[in-house]
Amino acid sequence: MHDPLVIGGISLQSRLFIGTGKYASDSFIPAVAEASGAQVITVAVRRVDKTTDGRPRQDVMEHIPPHMRLLPNTSGARTAEEAVRLARLARAAGCGDWIKIEVISDTRHLLPDGYATAKATEILAKEGFTVLPYINPDLYVARDCASAGAAAIMPLGAPIGTNRGLRTREMIAILLEECDLPIVVDAGIGRPSEACEAMEMGAAACLVNTAIASSAEPVRMARAFGEAVRAGREAWLAGPGAVRGVAEGASASSPLTGFLD
Repeated sequence: MHDPLVIGGISLQSRLFIGTGKYASDSFIPAVAEASGAQVITVAVRRVDKTTDGRPRQDVMEHIPPHMRLLPNTSGARTAEEAVRLARLARAAGCGDWIKIEVISDTRHLLPDGYATAKATEILAKEGFTVLPYINPDLYVARDCASAGAAAIMPLGAPIGTNRGLRTREMIAILLEECDLPIVVDAGIGRPSEACEAMEMGAAACLVNTAIASSAEPVRMARAFGEAVRAGREAWLAGPGAVRGVAEGASASSPLTGFLD
């Protein structure tokens, strides 16, 4: 079924985004990308900074399949100004106009700064970037980012890198109900079943990195996440059946009349 995800005027068939960090070797990336079916891959801008002769300082870019859409992220930025600078560097390095804004000054819990994120979003959206801000699932921050020109909203499911799952489920549900922009659940998802649940709730996509990269078999886990995201999307499109409360009693799936003698 033709069910594209459209962000910034770009149509995507896959609703799983993947990352490039934490792999035992960057050489896993091509196989992970193929197994997952992902079309979007995020990479920290600081990993693609180039030398004066144009060659990457690190070779992560050599392992990213050329058909994939780059989503550089501003990991490491502590202020809006630092995030804006990293975004501009990414574009100058040939990484395109998509940017995932991360502004994190909290070094213990790694929670994003909503005010600085919205500020950076506004500056970069005016410069023609397709901005995907990474935020706490806060309705007011999401609205500020939307008003600032964000193309999608990326709320965390749990603190980044924890694999703890959808700990912010209720807050994400509010964003899904109140926001018109695509909601891409990012950070904390640890199992394919959790990605499937996020999609069943109505999320537009999921970004998964640590859960894949830290698994015993990253390629197999990537395939599992791809299938889970597709299953969750299909379930949401189909519309879950009604849930009966305990007071209503059970409901037989077959008629209780017309029995044989």
